[in-house]
Amino acid sequence: MKVMAQLGMVMNLDKCIGCHTCSVTCKQTWTNRAGIEYVWFNNVETRPGQGYPRRYEDQERWHGGWTLTKGGRLKLRSGGRFKRLLSIFANPVLPRLEDYYEPWTYDYANLIDAPLSDDFPVARPKSLITGENMKITWSGNWDDNLGGAPEMGHLDPIVEKVRREAEDKIKFEFEKTFMFYLPRICEHCLNPSCMAACPSGAIYKRVEDGIVLVDQDRCRGWRQCMTGCPYKKVYFNHKTGKAEKCTFCYPRVEVGLPTVCAETCVGRLRYIGLFLYDADRVTAAASTPDPQDLYEAQLDLLLDPNDPQVIAAARAEGIAEDWLEAARRSPVYALAKKYRVALPLRPEFRTMPMVWYVPPLSPVVDLLRDQGHDAEAAGNLFGAIDALRIPVEYLAELFTAGDTATVSDVLHKLAAMRSYMRDINLGRDTDESIPAAVGMTGHEMYEMYRLLAIAKYDERYVIPKAHEEQGHDLEEMGCSVDFDETDFGSAAFGEASGRPVPVAVETFQALRQRQTTDLIRAPEDMRGRVNLLNWDGKGVPSGIFPDDDGHKKASSSS
Repeated sequence: MKVMAQLGMVMNLDKCIGCHTCSVTCKQTWTNRAGIEYVWFNNVETRPGQGYPRRYEDQERWHGGWTLTKGGRLKLRSGGRFKRLLSIFANPVLPRLEDYYEPWTYDYANLIDAPLSDDFPVARPKSLITGENMKITWSGNWDDNLGGAPEMGHLDPIVEKVRREAEDKIKFEFEKTFMFYLPRICEHCLNPSCMAACPSGAIYKRVEDGIVLVDQDRCRGWRQCMTGCPYKKVYFNHKTGKAEKCTFCYPRVEVGLPTVCAETCVGRLRYIGLFLYDADRVTAAASTPDPQDLYEAQLDLLLDPNDPQVIAAARAEGIAEDWLEAARRSPVYALAKKYRVALPLRPEFRTMPMVWYVPPLSPVVDLLRDQGHDAEAAGNLFGAIDALRIPVEYLAELFTAGDTATVSDVLHKLAAMRSYMRDINLGRDTDESIPAAVGMTGHEMYEMYRLLAIAKYDERYVIPKAHEEQGHDLEEMGCSVDFDETDFGSAAFGEASGRPVPVAVETFQALRQRQTTDLIRAPEDMRGRVNLLNWDGKGVPSGIFPDDDGHKKASSSS
């Protein structure tokens, strides 16, 4: 048994309101530079829907993840080394820009500078790639709030599959529409196919915490990793010629802070903590023949941090005592393994993803309430789960490779928790038969409720700090001191980019420049357009506000 530590995340989908705050703050922090205007390390999808990039889950088209040979061995769906070598200079299995969307800004200057006329001037959309006028036809959240629409819903690959298997299960009629939000980041898998597909070895998984990163010095821009990732969470920076992906905000987690997406989440639906797992059994678990058994196989990899044998093996591998204590208090371990209400996303890709989801129960409650029933009575809730507007088959395709029994068990636990806690909150005697019906005790159900509903900051984020003796292994490919006073000025299309420096250093310097300047007006070379995502009231391009004369008049009058 080789015990290793892995940072993981759990998202409670019942709490997601689709506000995209996580996406915007992640964009501002990591992907607001030239060359990756189209990139969203974190995005929130409306399901059912095509996702971002479009139909990324259709591996018959994209060839991502792993599959099994006839002999039961793992192999990349994109092919062996020879096949990938043949496509190294012209990879035909890549999403196009239109599958992501062509990013744009608006010609705001025209609103100010247009000559006097009878028509009101407009700010036409301008491509951030070419700078030319464009027509907006698609974006990263184009399906927002359209999950049950008959015009869009049938384009979801999962809907297509479920419809083929049972034609009457999903009908996009008004009274049967359903939707929910699905936030996504890189899964930081235990068995990452992006890493295996990379010809240059630029993608690596950190030994200390399992975060998957791209070494920008070694990346050669072959883009095989983009094909290999079944979640399509590796992106190409067309300015630097390098691959980039979600970093799990490693500069933050190394000092014990949560990721930006988790820190700013309005619904407080994200949990971050530590898993201990047996690295020796990852390949065997990922090679499980039946895809519906992959969830249990992945659960078996997760080790009990209270087990003396596990603790002894972890110490032998050099895992520090404070990390072991963090693993014992980990909210993600509790939700995934102890209470078994969090499920991995698309386990049939065989990457062993480490971002888990608590499936949504709210539509059951809404349906009962709208029909005039007691929406939180145990009998009503249990009976209504099979009639859920979000078909259990759809959720099963997302989280358990089609195993509806596992999803039903999770929904029954969540329903039991609602009913059991209602009696407590109303001061009534508890009905211990409710938790017993789902294989739990009343104490366990109360603890699960505290974690899911009212957990405090330090209960949702149990992140051990990196140790000083690990500093050399954890550092970025470059030292910030080497670039301390380098000018990384802002640009009209986002933060400056295209220089061979670490991303975190570049972003820090550019943000510091904007946030410490006293200028309200922009430099002359930024005139024309502005990426409003970056705007903090400083460094604004010419044309957004009146000319200098107007500023002088305003200052003198004040």
